[in-house]
Amino acid sequence: MTNLGDLEIFAKVVSTGSMSLAGRALGFSPAVVSKRIKRLEDRLGTRLLQRTTRQISLTEAGQGFYDRVLGILAGLEEAEFYISGRSAQMHGTLKISAPTSFGRMHIAPHLKDFMEAHPDLAINLVLTDEFSDIVGGGFDLAIRIAELTDSSLVARRLAPVRRLLCASPGYLAAHGEPKHIDELKHHRCLPAHNNDTWRLNGPDGALSLRPEGMLITNSSEVIREAVIAGLGIALRSTWDIGEELKAGRLVQVLPAYEGSHNVALSAVYPSRQFLPAKVRLFIDYLAELYGPVPYWER
Repeated sequence: MTNLGDLEIFAKVVSTGSMSLAGRALGFSPAVVSKRIKRLEDRLGTRLLQRTTRQISLTEAGQGFYDRVLGILAGLEEAEFYISGRSAQMHGTLKISAPTSFGRMHIAPHLKDFMEAHPDLAINLVLTDEFSDIVGGGFDLAIRIAELTDSSLVARRLAPVRRLLCASPGYLAAHGEPKHIDELKHHRCLPAHNNDTWRLNGPDGALSLRPEGMLITNSSEVIREAVIAGLGIALRSTWDIGEELKAGRLVQVLPAYEGSHNVALSAVYPSRQFLPAKVRLFIDYLAELYGPVPYWER
């Protein structure tokens, strides 16, 4: 029977991408980690990891094995919590990836309540606008705002995402308000990236536009500030500009058109049979916090 410690070492090597980092986390030397991985591979009769001088990656067999090992370790954690009667007392670290603006506006302000309810659980919140490699980065889960298609991951929908075309009253006073979608080509548009495509739903169904903007930036937050300042028309999510719409600092334009309804706010985690209690609790917390009609829409 495979040694459980070997499975823990294997999982840590995959999550850290390094024998030395895995050893440091578990209190072993890199030589011991390497020996234990080789012992595991010899026992299974197959190579689990591809090793080069620069990186460690999973083989096809290793990927399938890793998914199942995570389930075993998560199930063991659940069993320990159950038998000790500490099922509500999480410990360890929960590593989360989230979009920069959303994480700052709608996750960080709500961490206090969750962490006070689970004082022994540390949070490692990594904010990035790139799609993180959940497995390779050692993340327990990722919060994503997208139309998800990756079948190797499990996604739980947390809330709908509405995206509206908007502009400041000052911009509309100076340049007029478009009355038809074709009139956007005569306006200053502010795509999040210079070649960003706006995928919209309108009276005649789905359509795509590629507006050409005069402002080039890789920062969605810069576009947010630019549209509020009156620089042009932007396609923004209501979670991002809800307060500005309520206060009248921004106005919706062409209300018959909204961003694609296939985009949603989701919690994404590696596909496995058993979900660690700490991950499930945090996902449940966010799902209850946001709900089918999130607070920024009310």
